[in-house]
Amino acid sequence: MAKERPWLSNILVLALSHVQRRRRYEWPWGCRAIPKLNKDNLKAENMKPALYLLSGLLCDQTVWQAQIDALKGIRDIYALDFQGFDNLSAMAEHVLSQTPEVFALAGHSMGARVALEIVRLAPHRVERLALFDTGSHPVKAGEKEARQKLLDLAREHGMEALASQWLPPMMSPENVSNASLLDPLKTMVCSMSLETFEGQIRALLNRPDASLGLASIQCPTLIGVGREDTWSNIAQHELMALAIERSRLVIFERSGHMAPYEAPIAVSTAMREWLLHTN
Repeated sequence: MAKERPWLSNILVLALSHVQRRRRYEWPWGCRAIPKLNKDNLKAENMKPALYLLSGLLCDQTVWQAQIDALKGIRDIYALDFQGFDNLSAMAEHVLSQTPEVFALAGHSMGARVALEIVRLAPHRVERLALFDTGSHPVKAGEKEARQKLLDLAREHGMEALASQWLPPMMSPENVSNASLLDPLKTMVCSMSLETFEGQIRALLNRPDASLGLASIQCPTLIGVGREDTWSNIAQHELMALAIERSRLVIFERSGHMAPYEAPIAVSTAMREWLLHTN
């Protein structure tokens, strides 16, 4: 008999309430006012509106570099990672301590879960939201054991061994075979400490069920996922898109879990439209 999944039921209940009100995968942004930015919301009058990019497990600015380069003309961009943290709420509070009063927010993988926590804590401060290759559900059956195996590997054989085993399943088969794509990610992972890995795994295994808060998200939301993401599959992004009223779902071809890195042009294009869209 299949095990019950209360987190899935929560998302479905929230999602179904919106199905009749809009078509999926369109930009439904005309229905509410977007918070307006002015000089009082910014750190300085000559600054562009801020965009904060939140990195995922063992990730840093490397994953976001293409978006930083593509979007720097329209936003002041800050990429944050979470070395030294072991709690999603603490990560969220750290981001909020760094940001202006109102800002745009994008998160990848674990960083998207941090973004959801930020919206829960301070919804009035997030002008618009983007979530990539992620989920809102609590820990699934078997997840703790799978993450523990990776921790054991890193403890026994080091971060290089971890990178060699963990990264290939995170990417599309085509991209894994491209050393010019894979090698920078290996370098990124190897630059992280075992302590950082342990702390981030602890944060993920103690995460809350964020699905209950999806229906309360009011800002324009971009949801993106790689077509070949086997860790955070398309179906769970579809459920999030149904639950968040003002959302758009985009699927990135020839990409796995590292969509901002694997599909840089497609992700940057979707983010540019998301950032420039006004009522």
